[in-house]
Amino acid sequence: MPNELRAFFPHLKMRGLIWGDPAKEPIIALHGWLDNAASFYSLAPLLDEYQVIAPDLAGHGFSDHRPAGTPYYVWDNVADVLALADYLELNSFHLVGHSMGAGIASLLSAVAPERVKSVVLLDGLVPVTTPAEQSPQQMTMALRQRKRIAERPQRYYDHFEDAVVVRAKSQYPVPYEASKALVSRAITQTDAGWQWHTDPYLFAPSVLRLTEGQVAEFLRVIKSPVLLCLAERGIATEQTYQLAKCVTDIEVECLPGGHHLHLEDRYVAEVVKRICRHLQD
Repeated sequence: MPNELRAFFPHLKMRGLIWGDPAKEPIIALHGWLDNAASFYSLAPLLDEYQVIAPDLAGHGFSDHRPAGTPYYVWDNVADVLALADYLELNSFHLVGHSMGAGIASLLSAVAPERVKSVVLLDGLVPVTTPAEQSPQQMTMALRQRKRIAERPQRYYDHFEDAVVVRAKSQYPVPYEASKALVSRAITQTDAGWQWHTDPYLFAPSVLRLTEGQVAEFLRVIKSPVLLCLAERGIATEQTYQLAKCVTDIEVECLPGGHHLHLEDRYVAEVVKRICRHLQD
């Protein structure tokens, strides 16, 4: 069973899960959008030669939300992960990131190359980008959406299992047991019923995003070896493959499974096999 991670910073109380012996090499594992540390509940125990540290990123799981009205920018997550590494006194570490977590891992690898030993990206490479000429429209749309989210009524469920079913059948479906693990860190029982405690402002589009040219520059300065595992039924686009060419030392593999391939019992062993081979090279 994992231990609970608690790290308190001036701006954020961060929670998460830790698997394995602290004497072993650390892996910081970063989950995707609207997931949490339980995203690695299948994968982490199989990486038994390492200590796996999976934070709930801000607004997710049991970690604090950003202050009310504060946008969720990917670069703030980069700063939070570096703060966590400092808190745990990790001079160097491996990174595993899924989806949004993969984009965070790529940026972090670029800005702290002396600390990142290797990188594994699971069905994701960079944060969502917006062409520079579309920035005014992006900001306009994002500000309108933020107002709508503030006015949106809270949804409640009569039973915990109702929320599990909803998560299991969402846009990116996950197995029922995986959904139970994720929901257990994302929902709270109240007098009115079970409600999500994930910050609703995570649904707000970013007011400002990096451009494709900017993320390409981050990728070009990554010095660590990178393994990019793309799912056969995942979210990779032509942009993903083109941007991957910007990384000097990268291996790209297509593995069976959907976007959450690391949570699918049929495929997780193959994912672990590829990760271990990469970490040991």
